[in-house]
Amino acid sequence: MISIKDLKYGYSPETKISFRDLSIGQGESWLLLGESGSGKTTLLHLLGGLLKSQEGIIQVNENDITKLSETNLDHFRGKHVGFVFQKNHLINALTVEKNLLLASFLAGMNQDIKRVNEVLEQLGLLDKKKSKIWELSQGQTQRVAIARAVLNKPTVILADEPTSALDDRTCNDVIEMLLDVCFQNNATLVIATHDQRLKSRVPKQFILP
Repeated sequence: MISIKDLKYGYSPETKISFRDLSIGQGESWLLLGESGSGKTTLLHLLGGLLKSQEGIIQVNENDITKLSETNLDHFRGKHVGFVFQKNHLINALTVEKNLLLASFLAGMNQDIKRVNEVLEQLGLLDKKKSKIWELSQGQTQRVAIARAVLNKPTVILADEPTSALDDRTCNDVIEMLLDVCFQNNATLVIATHDQRLKSRVPKQFILP
């Protein structure tokens, strides 16, 4: 499902990071752990094609994404990869429904109202679909971000520090929802985090030095 081999990335010649080889199976859930500056977010962005690796192989769904053109990579990412960021990047002035429809449009997918309703119901947000983002609580906003990530039925969900700013109860709710949504969609989940609360919930862990 996901594998990396001989992967290296450098923001400059002086700051090149080498990553150990890794193999993740379909439907598995993993944590990327390490101190600040260890490369967790960098690796996550490499796996999602948000950064272009300079050396090595990154295979996702049997595709070496390092060899895809920018156009093909954009298409692949929109179809196969969902992202959950610490900062949700939602548009506050738009409703929940319109944020999700916009995500489908930007990914080049059909804007499917039925699918939007299905995901919102799954995450307990159907009654909020006409609400604007600024009207929601922090936990509700994070659920909308998860809804956007799974909307196009991706095979891979990548989450960057999705719980670090949340209290214990909301943290538990968010990780529970991520695991549940991935289970229901047979999606592979990779979470980059330094949140120690997640270690007991996701036993497969890749520790960066």
